[in-house]
Amino acid sequence: MIDDRLIAALDVGTFNEAKTLIEKLEDSVVFYKVGMELFYAVGPQIIVYLKEKNKKIFLDLKLHDIPNTVAEGLVSLMKLGVDIFNVHTSGGFTMMHKAAVRIHEEAEKMGIIAPKLIGVTVLTSINEADWLGLGMTASIKEQVVRLAKLAQKAGLDGVVASPGEAGLIREVCGNDFMIVTPGVRPAGTAADDQSRIATPAQALRNGASQLVVGRPIYAAADPKEAADNILKEIKDIG
Repeated sequence: MIDDRLIAALDVGTFNEAKTLIEKLEDSVVFYKVGMELFYAVGPQIIVYLKEKNKKIFLDLKLHDIPNTVAEGLVSLMKLGVDIFNVHTSGGFTMMHKAAVRIHEEAEKMGIIAPKLIGVTVLTSINEADWLGLGMTASIKEQVVRLAKLAQKAGLDGVVASPGEAGLIREVCGNDFMIVTPGVRPAGTAADDQSRIATPAQALRNGASQLVVGRPIYAAADPKEAADNILKEIKDIG
């Protein structure tokens, strides 16, 4: 039942909480997301532990700064051995392009395959009211597609976007472009602070390549059962 399309989010604040969750999930989950809360609390310790367990790692720190700072920050992070990391696409073409070039240069020097670099488009927590409050004139979907095309042009491997935009991105960016979707909520679970959501099956049918699932797994009475139910749901979806 192992399926690396499911990325379990370690959205907890301590190493022990993360370790306990990983142990509960056993072999059901092979891919984990480490975000700001956990990485800022425990640093590379959690990355080392996941690698010892032969897990894949999405380091979700959403870098957004001047081009050189982001590029060199990613070079530092890639030495941890993660599989995916990300930047904010709103940092612009130059920032994204320099980041993509630098990590490939460094990977060649190190003799390794470069980690996948993906760009955050519009956070899945943002709703229409938030969007209008930012003074945006294009719709969320229009902006997400624009940013995805820009990320692809800059040399990124994919983007982070909501399930609702995955199909549009897939149409314009092609089958080889990664679309990692948070905002995935199995039927019957709470939306929490996500606004643009879908079930795991809907997200994949819409064009997503990977699903990031947090609270529906780690807050479940039985996290392994929750993960297994998601894996059953997506098993037959290509």
